[in-house]
Amino acid sequence: MADLMKGKTVAVTGAASGIGLASARALLAEGATVVLIDRAQDKLEQLCADLGSSALPLVVDLLDRGQVSGILPRILDVAGGLDVFHANAGAYIGGVVADGDPDEWDLVLNLNVNATFRAVNAVLPHMIEQKSGDILFTSSVAGVIPVVWEPIYTASKFAVQAFVHSTRRQVFQHGVRMGAILPGPVVTALLDDWPEAKMEEALAAGSLMRPEEVGEAILFMLTRPRNVVIRDLVILPNSLDM
Repeated sequence: MADLMKGKTVAVTGAASGIGLASARALLAEGATVVLIDRAQDKLEQLCADLGSSALPLVVDLLDRGQVSGILPRILDVAGGLDVFHANAGAYIGGVVADGDPDEWDLVLNLNVNATFRAVNAVLPHMIEQKSGDILFTSSVAGVIPVVWEPIYTASKFAVQAFVHSTRRQVFQHGVRMGAILPGPVVTALLDDWPEAKMEEALAAGSLMRPEEVGEAILFMLTRPRNVVIRDLVILPNSLDM
């Protein structure tokens, strides 16, 4: 274990699986204290027990506006501070708009956009007051390239990109950095119904990435000198042409 994040306290939403868990693992390995935020209480508590004493569970329903707006004092109560907030939680939906269900769209947009923006609003004053901090978003390559088979998800990530870079210019003078990681296709719970052989074939062909590869990129972003910000980091499977 190295100490690139020693003394830092990080909160990660959607941390019970996928990119959120990979991010938490990478930061824990470098000495950070990590608050893993998710609504899956049993899974979260078991994960933190396995990850060690620097992994702290915090159960939050990100679709509950009151819980999201009140997230900062709960993080501070659990961990005693906050240096990095990784707004990672999100949902996916694809399909043809004419055949879509707007009620399903609302869930995706509420989580990917409204809950994410609300959480950042909750933690930003703390970072501005302490004159330092990092806010990192899990965006998507779909936030910069419209993807024809996922217009609602694409729209949500375009909104995230606009929010990141307009807000980033508001807060940099307070010592707060903001940036986004934009992955292409990643092995997550969204692909749980894939046969294992198909998954391994896609990984070998370079058309999918593992969450751990994204976690390593997140660590890179957060460990740059304070005078440098990685405002967007696009990470793609080697064979993906976008």
